[in-house]
Amino acid sequence: MLDPKLLRNNTEAIAEQLKTKNFDLDVNLLSTLEDKRKALQVETENFKNERNIRSKAIGKAKAAGEDIQPLLKEVSDFGEKLESCETRLHAVQQELEDISMGIPNIPHESVPLGQSESDNQEVKIWGIPPQFDFVIKDHVDLGAAGNLLDFETAAKITGSRFAIMRGNMAGLHRALIQFMLNTHIQEHDYQEVYVPYLVNSESLKGTGQLPKFEEDLFKIPGERDFYLIPTAEVPVTNIARNEIYPAEDLPIKMTCHTPCFRSEAGSYGKDTRGMIRQHQFEKVELVQLVKPENSYQALENLLSHAETILQKLELPYRVVNLCGGDLGFSAAKTYDIEVWLPAQNTYREISSCSNFEDFQARRMQARWRNPETGKPALLHTVNGSGLAIGRTLVAILENYQQADGRIKIPEVLKPYMNNQDFLV
Repeated sequence: MLDPKLLRNNTEAIAEQLKTKNFDLDVNLLSTLEDKRKALQVETENFKNERNIRSKAIGKAKAAGEDIQPLLKEVSDFGEKLESCETRLHAVQQELEDISMGIPNIPHESVPLGQSESDNQEVKIWGIPPQFDFVIKDHVDLGAAGNLLDFETAAKITGSRFAIMRGNMAGLHRALIQFMLNTHIQEHDYQEVYVPYLVNSESLKGTGQLPKFEEDLFKIPGERDFYLIPTAEVPVTNIARNEIYPAEDLPIKMTCHTPCFRSEAGSYGKDTRGMIRQHQFEKVELVQLVKPENSYQALENLLSHAETILQKLELPYRVVNLCGGDLGFSAAKTYDIEVWLPAQNTYREISSCSNFEDFQARRMQARWRNPETGKPALLHTVNGSGLAIGRTLVAILENYQQADGRIKIPEVLKPYMNNQDFLV
């Protein structure tokens, strides 16, 4: 959520900046509502003052033995007018808040201009895509060997965009989770946290998924407003909701493994084959809560932590700086890490690392106590995938495939896989 004062005082400048995100801010509507709010605020204060003056006059009139009925009538009339005015003021304030909750974050100055992912700026390339002297297979066909990766049975049990893994495939999936967590905890100094997989609407509002993206979520029917988490970012970041941290506790760095659940409402027809776009998948998430002046360095550090996983797995990848048109709702800046998938002959996203500045923190009232002022101030939040497990599995299957159909296990994962050399 943007700073309300900034939005009020710099509406047209912000509208211009948000065009970078292909978002049209209704300046006239905001200005009209703001003028109405100011007028109602003044009117409300005037009614309060007039009522207070009459209330004080009642005491004096009573002490002087005067008839107080006319004053009582005036106080009652002003009370009714005040109540009506406060009701209208609250309605305008609520409308302004509803609009504000739907306004995306302002892009950082280093975000490139552009309309879509084709305009993203390539930052670096790591590794060389493997060359094969045989006809390569995609991960679906590779996983079908030995019935280790099964989409048909998953569809029978649940529906499309789910998978069943068996044997060494399930073991490799579990190994990736443990390897990623160990790396981030032991080498990058993150604290592991375990969180609920169900969250309430306040948590989703805090990180920016609600109200704008409700159709992408799985809501649990019932009296309580529970949702399945779309990413561990939601519960982990909301640990800081309504908290004030001492300066010496910062930065706070947390890592978490969870399943993630997404309806993929806007992706019909996209990536229907295999594990690239699933309703249920696993991720290891990285979250940092930092002082504002440190957040962009924190973003670079977090990006390098996610890259480390791919480097250790020896999987080729590239990093892109997302353009304004491809930037997420809550993010001020995002780097995507894209891993090489031989069967698609292209790079595909495997992690998004973002700085949200104080956008999420303002929604959550996540703060730290600034020792220079002694007052609470908003934190900056930074997060990214470190990494998406399913897509990492896909990348291993396709990049490490052999001519005889076997899958070589990356050296760094062998200790997690009984020192086997091959998956199948």
